[in-house]
Amino acid sequence: MAVVSGPRPRVQPRPRPYAEPRESLLERAGVLRLDFALLAGALALIAFSIYTLGEATASDVPGDPYFYVIRQTIYATVGIALMLAVARVDYSRFRELRVGIYSAMVFSICLVFVFAEATRGSRRWIELPFFTFQPSELGKVLLILVLAAVVVSASHSDSGWRRTGRILLLGAIPGLLVFLQPDLGSSLVYGVVTLAVLFLAGTPWQHIAVIGGLVTLVATVVLVVAPAADKPILQPYQEDRLTSFLSPGEDSAGTSYQINQSLISVGAGGKTGRGDEATQTRDGFLPERHTDFIFAVVGERYGFAGAAFILSLYALLIWRALRIMTLSKNRYGTIVAGTIAVALMFQIFVNVGMNIGIAPITGIPLPLMSAGGSSVIVTFLALGLLQSIHVQSQLASRSRGTPLL
Repeated sequence: MAVVSGPRPRVQPRPRPYAEPRESLLERAGVLRLDFALLAGALALIAFSIYTLGEATASDVPGDPYFYVIRQTIYATVGIALMLAVARVDYSRFRELRVGIYSAMVFSICLVFVFAEATRGSRRWIELPFFTFQPSELGKVLLILVLAAVVVSASHSDSGWRRTGRILLLGAIPGLLVFLQPDLGSSLVYGVVTLAVLFLAGTPWQHIAVIGGLVTLVATVVLVVAPAADKPILQPYQEDRLTSFLSPGEDSAGTSYQINQSLISVGAGGKTGRGDEATQTRDGFLPERHTDFIFAVVGERYGFAGAAFILSLYALLIWRALRIMTLSKNRYGTIVAGTIAVALMFQIFVNVGMNIGIAPITGIPLPLMSAGGSSVIVTFLALGLLQSIHVQSQLASRSRGTPLL
């Protein structure tokens, strides 16, 4: 029997099942997907705030030179923790909770009229153990989530003037409640948020023009017509604040005192600041130096260099917010990120503007710089939403195989 010899058939190796690359612990926690430029800018601002408060308010509270430093540090710690927690949540879930979020926002604002004690003629803060809560600050972020959800969830039949009117009404209700506290600055932010959502939603320019005309008409009635008819709508101090910056030299010891002292502080700082020789801050001439006029403190103590450093950090935050807006995986994230960027820009412009005499004093804090728990924590919450949008865009990009910058 002949044996046939020849090459043996090659045995093909069994294909291994495809396995996804293993993620590290940091990747699973979402840390490596954060926008580190945004995070670094926020941390630098709050660190500079704590340092500035320590230098400027050491003698404000007798026997407790670190009063504001300790509190600002606690607020920053809580805010950073909440920012990282929100970053791990898919922001799209808030879209389905819009009714509950809006109801909770309006309810919390209404609680101020019941439980808050009047401070300087206003009812804005609810006293809690170890903390003073300002619902109008939290409402800024909640309103963004709600209005963006309403725009995205609107049906094709709910368009045109009907949609525009609906958004205006939803924004006007909490804005009016905040205005009645009275809190003019926060109510202006609510109005800007509403207009920003309408613009980012693609509202026709005819609607924007009509809204702009109505806003101009209302401002004319409130600031000119009503006072001339001896039926003022604003409180006297509010009218003085809104008009005193136009002529700060008329009543330098009265309604224009704050603006004049702020201008002196900023001008005295020069290029590099006066350091410990900052007499406006040290001797108490500059009012509200830990809140509304902290930018003037920076200008006097650290000069143009310090002010430029702060503004560059804000420019970094705005740039990253706009970048995240373009990277969002859906329209809801685009509107939320864009509106947060607009709200931050408005608050920064108004606060810095009133410190250098080009904007009226409205009581709007400087984000992450002014002392105050509600403002600091809510700003970090807004940044947490931006981080969530960035994280989700990274996950969506990974599933498509297209890396993002």
